[in-house]
Amino acid sequence: MLRLAFRNIFRQKSHAAMTLAAIVSGVVALVLAGGWVNDIFVTLSEALIHSRSGHLQVYKEGFFAAGAHAPERYLITDDEAIKRRIMNNEGIDSVMARLNFSALLNNGRADLPIIGEGVEPVKEAALGSSVSIISGRQLQNTDKFGIAIGVGVAQELKLKPGDHVTLLANTLEGALNTIDLEVVGVFKSFSSDYDARAIRIPLAASQELLGTQGVNALVISLKKTDDTFRIAGLLKEQLETLGLEIKTWIELNDFYEKTVELYGRQLGFLQLIILIMVLLGVLNSVNMSAFERTGEFGTMMALGNRRNEVFQLIITENFLLGVIGSGLGLGLGIGLALIISAIGISMPPPPNSNLGYTAHIQIVPGVLLASFAIGIAATVSAAIVPGRHISRTPVVDALRQNI
Repeated sequence: MLRLAFRNIFRQKSHAAMTLAAIVSGVVALVLAGGWVNDIFVTLSEALIHSRSGHLQVYKEGFFAAGAHAPERYLITDDEAIKRRIMNNEGIDSVMARLNFSALLNNGRADLPIIGEGVEPVKEAALGSSVSIISGRQLQNTDKFGIAIGVGVAQELKLKPGDHVTLLANTLEGALNTIDLEVVGVFKSFSSDYDARAIRIPLAASQELLGTQGVNALVISLKKTDDTFRIAGLLKEQLETLGLEIKTWIELNDFYEKTVELYGRQLGFLQLIILIMVLLGVLNSVNMSAFERTGEFGTMMALGNRRNEVFQLIITENFLLGVIGSGLGLGLGIGLALIISAIGISMPPPPNSNLGYTAHIQIVPGVLLASFAIGIAATVSAAIVPGRHISRTPVVDALRQNI
């Protein structure tokens, strides 16, 4: 049956070529679309990780529920010992402390409510590969009273590197405290909302401003993003007894999960459309071929072949066409993906973002497998109706096509 099916494919060159063209174009479209969508997921995840959240964050248990109203109750006071304990795990690149606060920033003429972070400058700069310095420079460990401000803050208060500002905040005991700082840089992160209100100062300066030696969070950077959930599980076992909780970058960025869900549904709908297009294209070619070969199939039945054998032959021929076409489509799709990725696709900033990016086509095994399966499924499905119709055609009627 396979030998006969192969011979029939190459005997019907024009119809086979039409069918293969429909299959190949559909599979290529699926490979490119799926690779592009997966690149969006990868780019978005790395931008979120390397702009603010890191891969994991450690908090005092209950911080997310009530920390904003009573931050003094949820401070980590022995952060250096916890850092050493975390770094003992394989796969962790670095651990740094942050102290979050709200304050008023004054430029001598106006005040602006801001959200501030006390950070360890060198470690923060290493993590923040997705944060661009558009003016000035990064904070450094030697900047005892330096401040880096978001581009939105700089525009609102008309600030530039070298300007002096005053930060006014409540200490954890409720008293007012101020600190004078010098702007060393203006940054732009992935989120425009964050840049409109964010500032960063050295951790020691923030602790002096708030009157505490504690920190709110420990931010963990991993060597591989794929290790996030494995290491999160290990740290949960190790740190639960200390009254600490672990949050992954996905939990800290619900925007990511919503984006994945949105684009995942769009990709599924696109796959359905391409499946229908391939199905219709193949159906047209199969119907033409089957009609022209009705006499041939009538001769087979007249010579003693059963109707189900004729049906099986038609299905086998189209299955082989599906395998060949899907294989060619995968090869062409991967080749185009590599070429497009080498060139890059310049993309505008996503919604709620300041930064554009260069898109690529990811080669994802799951997408390749799904594209291959859809190509075969569409081809075989398109052959069922004409195959059943021909196999049920009376032998006499089928033989008349030979006249």
